[in-house]
Amino acid sequence: MDWAARDLTEQNLYKLLVNTVVPRPIALVTTVDDKNRRNAAPFSFFNVFSHLPPLVVLGVEGRRSPPPLKDTMYNIRATGTFVVNLVDRALVEAMTVCAIELPNDVDEFNAAGLDAAPSRQVAAPRILASPVQFECRETVSLSFGTHHRNLVVGEILHLHVRDGLVDDDFQVNVKALNLVGRLPGTDWYTTTRDSFRVPRISVDEWDARARIEKQGLIK
Repeated sequence: MDWAARDLTEQNLYKLLVNTVVPRPIALVTTVDDKNRRNAAPFSFFNVFSHLPPLVVLGVEGRRSPPPLKDTMYNIRATGTFVVNLVDRALVEAMTVCAIELPNDVDEFNAAGLDAAPSRQVAAPRILASPVQFECRETVSLSFGTHHRNLVVGEILHLHVRDGLVDDDFQVNVKALNLVGRLPGTDWYTTTRDSFRVPRISVDEWDARARIEKQGLIK
């Protein structure tokens, strides 16, 4: 089966994308507005983009009714900064509260029972319960299509990782992180604890394997 993207309805295109690109990492993004009011909202159109410079990308869809932009996008435009808080299994229930489109005067930290920690280089607070937090500065934002969709590229200025998760060689205990990702469907997630290893091979190893296989075919 195949389709031209332009021939699909918005709903069907969305279904195909979010049901095939899985699992999707989750950024619980914290920001403040120009009056220093806090906001927290999760986004699964998110990933790390580069390590040099250290960049993250964040897809922020707008609202279908006024005001057109979500608070996260308004705040990033106002301050030029944000914090990406990664979500582990223990944080999922609080994250779902932050996903509610609460009134502007409701503080998601308070609503979700989240403790805040001050950032080192940006105004927005970090979520203390998150095992990993990236303080970011907006480098560029691009607007696309309808519904005020924005692609935000942010440079990581400061990294926080929970004590005990990184060894002296900067190896991270991924299983102990117990991060979650989005799966198809509104309420489904997965953790990163189910893993397997497939060693990468060198060109020489690949060439040797190919010669062996060729000899086997000749025989």
